[in-house]
Amino acid sequence: MAAGYAYVLCAAVLWGLIGPASKLAFEAGMAPLEVAFWRTALAWALFGTHALISKDLRLNKKDILPVAAFGICGIAGLFGSYVYAVKLGGAAMASVLLYTAPAWVALMSFLLLKERMGPFKIAAVAATILGVAGISLGPRLAGDVAGSVPVTVASVLVGLLAGFTYALYFIFGKLYLSRYKTPTIFFYALPIGALALLPFFDLRLPSLSGLAACAFLALCSTYGAYSVYYAGLRHLEATRAAVVATIEPVVAAGLAWIMFGEVFTPVGYGGSALILLGVLLAIWEGGRQAVRVPKSFLPKKT
Repeated sequence: MAAGYAYVLCAAVLWGLIGPASKLAFEAGMAPLEVAFWRTALAWALFGTHALISKDLRLNKKDILPVAAFGICGIAGLFGSYVYAVKLGGAAMASVLLYTAPAWVALMSFLLLKERMGPFKIAAVAATILGVAGISLGPRLAGDVAGSVPVTVASVLVGLLAGFTYALYFIFGKLYLSRYKTPTIFFYALPIGALALLPFFDLRLPSLSGLAACAFLALCSTYGAYSVYYAGLRHLEATRAAVVATIEPVVAAGLAWIMFGEVFTPVGYGGSALILLGVLLAIWEGGRQAVRVPKSFLPKKT
């Protein structure tokens, strides 16, 4: 079990590096969607090689359209909106707002899958809403704090969009991903996501430093993080893994403070804590219902 915790913790740390690595790509002159495109394209090379070597290429014809939709919404949507959220509001806020995903999942599962909204799910949604309000209204309620993240309508909305598209992993995973291995799905979904991003920026070869940042995102925070996370799930229950993975926004916020001086207002920190409380409440509800979360269902991000 100790090995399982170590694997999942490693994955969470790698995911927590997405925001800081993206900011380094911005400093190299890359646009947000350009970063998302190169991360997607390079990750496809890695997952594609994996799928070819393991011969995990078979995809049922009836699943082609759902996988294509996942490529557009779950890959282009998540990778693009998350890196844009980092650009607009900083790595710390983007990572915290990404974890509104369980609240989105609870709402979508209730509306689309007709799942019951238990008391812990309701509390999770309420805590998430209050948390977002705390982050959004922090500067007005507590005043400006030196180095505080730029809280604007756009930065909050794009961050929430990242959380929503991340939540699609949960819904898609429940319906489709359990049928296939991860490299199989990504072999088909990643190039579709890359093509969906292509019209929104001018394609050019990045600088060496920008390409290095994108290569890190593809190798470590995408292919590597997924690989060690699923290795951890072989030793650890999915619900416990999900709890350990909530260290991701803490890592992102800590690195954003160390590397870029990003901080929240006191009210913003309170809102961040409420969002993470909402995540834990949603996981607790799943445990109480004795439902194992599909492996493909659990983080990220991005």
